[in-house]
Amino acid sequence: MNVVFAVKQYVSKMIEDSGPGMKVLLMDKETTGIVSMVYTQSEILQKEVYLFERIDSQNREIMKHLKAICFLRPTKENVDYLIQELRRPKYSIYFIYFSNVISKSDVKSLAEADEQEVVAEVQEFYGDYIAVNPHLFSLNILGCCQGRNWDPAQLSRTTQGLTALLLSLKKCPMIRYQLSSEAAKRLAECVKQVITKEYELFEFRRTEVPPLLLILDRCDDAITPLLNQWTYQAMVHELLGINNNRIDLSRVPGISKDLREVVLSAENDEFYANNMYLNFAEIGSNIKNLMEDFQKRKPKEQQKLESIADMKAFVENYPQFKKMSGTVSKHVTVVGELSRLVSERNLLEVSEVEQELACQNDHSSALQNVKRLLQNPKVTEFDAARLVMLYALHYERHSSNSLPGLIVDLRNKGVSEKYRKLVSAVVEYGGKRVRGSDLFSPKDAVAITKQFLKGLKGVENVYTQHQPFLHETLDHLIKGRLKENLYPYLGPSTLRDRPQDIIVFVIGGATYEEALTVYNLNRTTPGVRIVLGGTTVHNTKSFLEEVLSSGLHSRGRESSQVTSRSASRR
Repeated sequence: MNVVFAVKQYVSKMIEDSGPGMKVLLMDKETTGIVSMVYTQSEILQKEVYLFERIDSQNREIMKHLKAICFLRPTKENVDYLIQELRRPKYSIYFIYFSNVISKSDVKSLAEADEQEVVAEVQEFYGDYIAVNPHLFSLNILGCCQGRNWDPAQLSRTTQGLTALLLSLKKCPMIRYQLSSEAAKRLAECVKQVITKEYELFEFRRTEVPPLLLILDRCDDAITPLLNQWTYQAMVHELLGINNNRIDLSRVPGISKDLREVVLSAENDEFYANNMYLNFAEIGSNIKNLMEDFQKRKPKEQQKLESIADMKAFVENYPQFKKMSGTVSKHVTVVGELSRLVSERNLLEVSEVEQELACQNDHSSALQNVKRLLQNPKVTEFDAARLVMLYALHYERHSSNSLPGLIVDLRNKGVSEKYRKLVSAVVEYGGKRVRGSDLFSPKDAVAITKQFLKGLKGVENVYTQHQPFLHETLDHLIKGRLKENLYPYLGPSTLRDRPQDIIVFVIGGATYEEALTVYNLNRTTPGVRIVLGGTTVHNTKSFLEEVLSSGLHSRGRESSQVTSRSASRR
């Protein structure tokens, strides 16, 4: 179950099927992103694809010496563009691939438009999602719900993305969903409808234990997306933002022109692949080792690399080093910027208190620490509001709740009204009334013992104590202990055996911290394979946008292998 491999295979097959000769790849806005996540331009160039065009681009030249490979989402708009294209073809022959199920009537319209008989084939290749990591996918949808219910257009897109994922991995799953979420039940029903309607497509070889699709709602754990992160991939997304593997560094002081936007992709960046799940301290020393290895080849010019600034100076003074290893200069820049932000925003101290709010149950200590940080001028309004949100979620019903006082402290600090209002919006979004689970106080004896032992041992790393609620959910699921009264099956049948292939989908967005949890579970649980997906992959900033777009704030007060099918269904 590797989503990067699945999409990559589709793209390879499209190019191979068109045969030898020069080609153009014709895509739409979304499929451009889907392809760019799994292939670099230079890799595709090696396969005789010399031109990349958008179907909606008005001024494309006529190039009859090129074959066209069209990879498009099956939207009405794209079908209309294709009909126009086929009436006046710009290329010699067309291989058309839709990223999802296309209706018979649309295929008929295309056939009627193809008067010059330039279409060689029309097929469905189900790469209709963004493959982020081998075990993580996203649909890049921000703001999927209105209140507690789906926005209809986003429900339709999510159903398409999720069914395409199942088809690309060749899975016909049993479905479980979070009972406390109306949106989860609705999505489960929509996916089930597609599986029933397109039953021929889902006739895969039966496995002994059927795969399982588990649909969850972000509302059940609003804590995880609010925390600062300390592993490389998650930290880059939290502090700089990752958008389809691209990081915008244009705001970095003194940045050189060629580093204004960099790409971080584990597929073709070995350092990133080896370090994306390591914590910040290890990455710093790994970069240092990498550079020292290079220096050993230049014994005359030994220099000591003590700080990030030394490293940057070293890279700038060695153009040939830059040439040899753009990778290193990129990572030194990224880590340098992370390091600058950590000290500028006092994030070590902020993160320690965040972790206390998420993992401990000492109200008076937590309150004291939040109040102390709100007085610190280095703490930004964003981080100050985030601390108060975490406090509000954890101690929502505590007898000594001091939220009104903290809101006053935020106002005195000069925190904008937008962030002050967001505190109550976050509680409205993911507070106790909404959650189907208990995020903070472990109820069963095993969990209480674990917490007690953890307290005795002390914590290895105060910045990474927190484990997403997803960890507990998956742990219970793998052990066959996930309660059916909280996560019922859709339909009459249930799974007798422990699940082996699990697809988890989070409505309202997953996080890189949860992706790390899944990565570790895959590594340490033999016989179990888990893939995580979400409507998007959040950092704190995008999560707060999700909360805002849900409209709940308006009530807030300031207080695998290729599966394809011929679309003509011959």
